[in-house]
Amino acid sequence: MALTRRALLEEIGKAGGLGAAYMAMETLGLAIPTPVGAENFAVPRVAGGPSVVILGAGIAGLISAYELQRAGYRVTVLEARNRVGGRVWTIRGGEKVVQIGRPDQQARFDRGLYFNAGAMRIPSSHRVMLAYARRLGVRLEPFINVNRNASWDFGGKVRPQRRMVEDMRGHLAELLAKAIDMHALDGAVSKDELAEVRRFLRPYAGIAADGKYIPNGSSGYARDPGGYTQTPIALPPLSFAELAPTPGPDRLSALTIPYMFEHLWEMQSTMLQPVGGMDRIADAIYATVKPLVRLSSPVTAIRRVDGGVRIEHGPGAQAINADYCICTLPMPILARISSDFSPAKKAALTAVPYAAPVKLAFQAPRFWETDDDIYGGLAWTDRMNENVVYPSADFGARSGVVIAAFVSSWTHERSGKAFTRLSHEERFRISRDSIEALHPGKSRLLEKGVTVAWELTPWSEGMSAIWPDLSFVNGGGDRGPAYAELLRPEGPIVFAGEHLSYQPAWQEGAATSAHEALKLVSAMAKEKSVKGAAA
Repeated sequence: MALTRRALLEEIGKAGGLGAAYMAMETLGLAIPTPVGAENFAVPRVAGGPSVVILGAGIAGLISAYELQRAGYRVTVLEARNRVGGRVWTIRGGEKVVQIGRPDQQARFDRGLYFNAGAMRIPSSHRVMLAYARRLGVRLEPFINVNRNASWDFGGKVRPQRRMVEDMRGHLAELLAKAIDMHALDGAVSKDELAEVRRFLRPYAGIAADGKYIPNGSSGYARDPGGYTQTPIALPPLSFAELAPTPGPDRLSALTIPYMFEHLWEMQSTMLQPVGGMDRIADAIYATVKPLVRLSSPVTAIRRVDGGVRIEHGPGAQAINADYCICTLPMPILARISSDFSPAKKAALTAVPYAAPVKLAFQAPRFWETDDDIYGGLAWTDRMNENVVYPSADFGARSGVVIAAFVSSWTHERSGKAFTRLSHEERFRISRDSIEALHPGKSRLLEKGVTVAWELTPWSEGMSAIWPDLSFVNGGGDRGPAYAELLRPEGPIVFAGEHLSYQPAWQEGAATSAHEALKLVSAMAKEKSVKGAAA
């Protein structure tokens, strides 16, 4: 039976891997860029200054508050945490890290160092978030997403990324050259086109006249080029068996995502990050709406009363009434809050699982720079920690924070869940062992570790919704009845968040969904104003 794109994405989604699912979506050409002009969004002013209560001070909630305040609305934001940003969480020294069912941790990073436990990079195509950064004066710097000096550790073999990528390209080009030389493609492509392709393969991938791949140094040198008579000697090619993804038609290969990662739409250079931590954008928005935000105020009940809303929140069983509500709470949290939502809405809130990525970071002297010439970028592994992220800023500083585990089913199915179940100590051990494999003798320098499992993080309990149909594979982007239900307002209550966007797991998805929710509130307020004037 043929495997449709929809079925493929559903199977990937069921595996519980946000990274794998979204990477597959992008590989199939189904990721959605932010529309041109979306960054110019503004809420029209409405007479009377309607009141709006916003649930959650993550990116969607903060942007909603920022735009409504500018348009003259009366706004209150309720946030359960003692901080803003939601899943944008930058941990610095002195911060307490609370996890459900695990001992609390105390971050002890040196002053000026930080760990982006949630969002950590912004694609240059994410116009809305970049526009807010620009408008609010948040400085940006490159996030190094790919580094050929970094290594891959698969099957117990550690090899430089450049050797893996360049030799794979060479072998694939050799196969194409052989197919052309054996006339296997005659009739499928014109003779002139085949001749052009054959000529192109020589400079592109080191294909010799006889059709064989001959490394030209792009994959690395056995002897580096040097002064006077030190001629370079290229490394011999790794065999295709050493490079090839693990076979298995019914499961993702561990090496698939590392090979294709930099070619994905939203993972292509240039990636960006705010100078000093990803929370700088959230903090900048918060600074403009701070008097409107009530921290440590978890919502306990959502009611519709007298054409408006009544939101009960703690501590002290307080309540606030408003004309409208924008709810940006993650579905696992919202599903447990007492409400008078319709049965269809309540069912929709429990319809999909949430991805459960885990991150873990250490402070250390920058041995990756001094010893291995690695300045930013990612290392990949088939160990449980999956992904190592080297810091992209402050090159040459004494110390830095290396993310020694970013687990999101990049190279293992269901790895986020499995890593979540481990104790802090087990995660630290696995991550130390991985760093030791990549940098022999250096794991002893790792200190001040902190780990965050998003499924165990209060008021989040996951990172991103995994919809069973992730994109335009069923005509028009249909994700099924649950998604359609969550897009519909409950009277004066509208919903927003990255889970209600086709840019899942990105701040951009939260921002663009907030804009859509604001359009709904604006239309409701305008209609009410017109009716009031006519009465």
